[in-house]
Amino acid sequence: QVQLVESGGGLVQAGGSLRLSCVASGRTFSIYTMGWFRQAPGKEREFVAAITWKSDNTYYEDSVKGRFTISRDNAENTVYLQMNSLKPEDTAVYYCAQCRRPVWRGDYTTAGEYDNWGQGTQVTVHS
Repeated sequence: QVQLVESGGGLVQAGGSLRLSCVASGRTFSIYTMGWFRQAPGKEREFVAAITWKSDNTYYEDSVKGRFTISRDNAENTVYLQMNSLKPEDTAVYYCAQCRRPVWRGDYTTAGEYDNWGQGTQVTVHS
């Protein structure tokens, strides 16, 4: 059974930084694209970033480009999201997710392409 466990969320002032981590277990981590999504109160879950299994490609939602960086360590079965220059509108529960198909290249921005999700970690940015 696949398990994804996020950590690193918290309360931060606008302009600050946080680093989220997600440790995966249960299937071969190194052959799956990993993604980060977020959901703010009253809003739908939205794509934030994704990284392919060999880290050769990364993808970002427009509002986080230049501020957030996704990375992974396949030896540690971990994916990271470094968030800099945080804004109040970044406040949300952040989820990591594992793509349903191994070594697959496609539209990583769609939640339906991911079949395993973490429990989420709260990020709150105050002004």
